Amino acid sequence: MGSGSNPHHHRATTLGEWLGTQPVHLLTGGGGGVMESVCAAFASVDDRVGRIIGVLPGGIRDGNYRPLPGYPNQWIEIPIRTHLPLSGMQGTDLASRNHINVLTPNVIVALPGGHGTASETKLALLYDTPLVAYLSSREDIPELPPAIYVEPVFERVQSFVEMHIR
Repeated sequence: MGSGSNPHHHRATTLGEWLGTQPVHLLTGGGGGVMESVCAAFASVDDRVGRIIGVLPGGIRDGNYRPLPGYPNQWIEIPIRTHLPLSGMQGTDLASRNHINVLTPNVIVALPGGHGTASETKLALLYDTPLVAYLSSREDIPELPPAIYVEPVFERVQSFVEMHIR
């Protein structure tokens, strides 16, 4: 989880490359920014076993399904198209794909982001999905709930994720 516009390249690449060495699939919202950076890094691992899954926002226009502009990013291998258009400040609304993004994984890593990322962290608390925020500070996600575990050290993020995928 993270920004749809800012790639936060260092954190996203570090996380994506490491996850690519693990026996896991990568699930993102399928867009740009952090989502695209972590997908590209995951895809760069030659002997990875996991696939890259994108849960895409979309809607019906002119009687046909249409993904929102910018979705999916080029790295998505398994696109999951939804009819759910809302995100950002409306990310906890029932018409947001964020519910799927939070209910599907065994563990979530949040990277710097905006209101959409904050809404996903709120849903993780609601649904009791393990989440670690890989951030320099709490301010990297506006309105981050106080109960969210923030970890600036990548090795500790790795330990948290390993605890929930093994």
